[in-house]
Amino acid sequence: MPSRTTDSSLCVAFIGNPNTGKSTLFSALAGVRQRVGNYPGVTVEKKLGQMTHGGRDFTLVDLPGTYSLAPRSPDEMVAVDVLLGRRREDPRPDAVVCIVDASNLQRNLYLVSQVLELSLPTIVALNMIDVARERGIAIDVPRLAQQLGVPVVEVQANRKLGVDRLRDELAALDTQATRSTESPFPEPFQQEVAKLTSQLHTVVEPTNGPGGQLATNGDAARLPRYLVERLLLDTSGYLENEVLAHDERGLRAEIRASRERLAAAGCRVPAVEAMARYAWVGRVLEGVVVRPRQRPVTASDRLDRVLTHRLWGLIIFVLLMVVVFQSVFSWATLPMDAIDSGVGRLADALRAAMPEGPLRSLLVDGVVRGVGGVLVFLPQIFILFFFIALLEDCGYMARAAYLMDKLMVRVGLSGKSFIPLLSSFACAIPGVMAARVIENRRDRLTTILIAPLMSCSARLPVYALLIAAFIPQRSYLWGAIRLQGLTLFAMYAVGVVTAMIVALILKRTILRGPTPPFVMELPSYKWPSLATVVHRMLERGWSFIRRAGTLIVAVSIVIWASLYYPHDRAVETPFADQKAALETRLVAAADDGAQREAVEKEISDLDNQIAGAYQRQSILGRLGQWIEPAVRPLGWDWRIGCAVIASFPAREVVVATLGIIYNLGEDVDVEAEDAGGLAPALKQATWDGTDQLVFNIPVALSIMVFFSLCAQCAATLVVIRRETNSWLWPAFTFTYMTGLAYLAAMVTYQVGMRIA
Repeated sequence: MPSRTTDSSLCVAFIGNPNTGKSTLFSALAGVRQRVGNYPGVTVEKKLGQMTHGGRDFTLVDLPGTYSLAPRSPDEMVAVDVLLGRRREDPRPDAVVCIVDASNLQRNLYLVSQVLELSLPTIVALNMIDVARERGIAIDVPRLAQQLGVPVVEVQANRKLGVDRLRDELAALDTQATRSTESPFPEPFQQEVAKLTSQLHTVVEPTNGPGGQLATNGDAARLPRYLVERLLLDTSGYLENEVLAHDERGLRAEIRASRERLAAAGCRVPAVEAMARYAWVGRVLEGVVVRPRQRPVTASDRLDRVLTHRLWGLIIFVLLMVVVFQSVFSWATLPMDAIDSGVGRLADALRAAMPEGPLRSLLVDGVVRGVGGVLVFLPQIFILFFFIALLEDCGYMARAAYLMDKLMVRVGLSGKSFIPLLSSFACAIPGVMAARVIENRRDRLTTILIAPLMSCSARLPVYALLIAAFIPQRSYLWGAIRLQGLTLFAMYAVGVVTAMIVALILKRTILRGPTPPFVMELPSYKWPSLATVVHRMLERGWSFIRRAGTLIVAVSIVIWASLYYPHDRAVETPFADQKAALETRLVAAADDGAQREAVEKEISDLDNQIAGAYQRQSILGRLGQWIEPAVRPLGWDWRIGCAVIASFPAREVVVATLGIIYNLGEDVDVEAEDAGGLAPALKQATWDGTDQLVFNIPVALSIMVFFSLCAQCAATLVVIRRETNSWLWPAFTFTYMTGLAYLAAMVTYQVGMRIA
């Protein structure tokens, strides 16, 4: 087992049920001194923070939210492994802060009872005390602390009330003190656990599976008593596969025999745990909680009468989403213009400072134009994530899941699928991982297969670019609703509606099965914490910036190289005489401003033709021309085809690729408000050998529909492979989404051209 930290530096784990304010309290304590990553070997998020108080340094670990320490999924397994010190990379915590909802102590103390069995110094943070008081619930906090045998601190995490007292309790915590915890289980169960513990003198080899590498003592690791209990209680087989990977002594048979003896004694597993723990919770709460005879009507109740109404609730939800997407365009204009202007100035400075050649082209056209073309959409991404974080923190998202349950049931799913699908609007990877909360295998798999259809943040730059360039700036209802915002809303709706249709087909064919019931606790509404909302917005925005600084840079360089080379100078030969004649005319027109300007325009047009010729003979250009017959029915030319091919590993790079491909020169004849961006180049692009424009509204809609449905994210496909333990399902996802995207884009273009 890894050694603990020194006395002056303590590791504290934070654990609690979902919607108890755990992450809000963590952020209140850690402030900006926190970072996010993944636990080694698993796709479970790892959040660490730092705090100094009372002369002690603290490392804070925010564990995944869970209702129980009964590991049946990788995230729950991580929480147990960290608390037991079974991960090599993470020392066992010196203490635990267990966050509970004061308005629902009976359910929350179930988890507390499991934490106390780990024999770690524990502090209970009694959060949402204001909600409990609003409901008329009185809690005798000193008596609760006495009956639990651990400190209990009242806090309101969203308002940072009680946070200083919690810091004081942590600073005064005696991590060397030992505390015996009475087991809530009946005597027959305890005897079976003791018997199994004595029999499990087995070597548990470290594994590299979903649970990560286990810490060992020498060459072997002895299972803690807590895990022995869990092995006995877990009838799903998940835990056996995690910790008994090398079963050479018939341990599984011993566990099954123990269960049979317990059943004969009237202690059936796993039901015995719920009965024992809730009986323990009842004893702890005796004389602690006083509830009103009649539950008072709270502000949350009054709001829910409207916001969860079967008609008004849905109308408000749709209107709220429209407002969000309108704001994405309305609020982002100024910062986007500033970023675009900065990128243009940087490109011009590099162009002026460097001699013409491959290096200048790489830096200006490949890196600055490529990455800058993506970063310009960062304000819109920040605004979208701000609203999502705001709705999550105030408690509205749980209501949205409740409302969506009625829709989900019609396609064979339940409201449990809504949260994973909602997560996919930020990124499909956490959405796919969030499907672990769905117990039914068919529903979980269906949710995983449709999660990539939700429009993630990587699609937003594509939508924003094409909508701003080609969708008219019309408004309706006296300016309250704008056509551009409605178009963006429609693009997100395309993914949602398609996902529901695909789910219906899957649930009635290859994944046929009954719809499970949906049970969800609705958290009370609360004023969102601005600090928490801003932190989540910045965290997700920074994740986008990291991808822009790594993946997009790398792909932009590859795309630039494939468009630049072989760069055979013979391409310029057919244009040599024309260029020489124009240069002679330019010298002759030195004293005539109007004529000189006209000749400079002709030279610029000729340079653009030469650049186009270089692109056509490049590696990527030849590939694009080869597939052009396949994409023509979608209204695309070979250059759009090139951009789509380049974006299959990660759709974020499509804007960067378009920026490189359509870099048609520095002088573009467009309106002043369009100057300097990629949109002017797209508006002026023509089909080879003609004056016919490539882009129009049907083409723009065709591209957006394609990107809203296509599986252009290798990382998501890899995560689907890890979550399903098979390459069949990622291959199925890629195939059906690509085919669906092609068909929908073709229909969009063909119908659009007939209407236009």
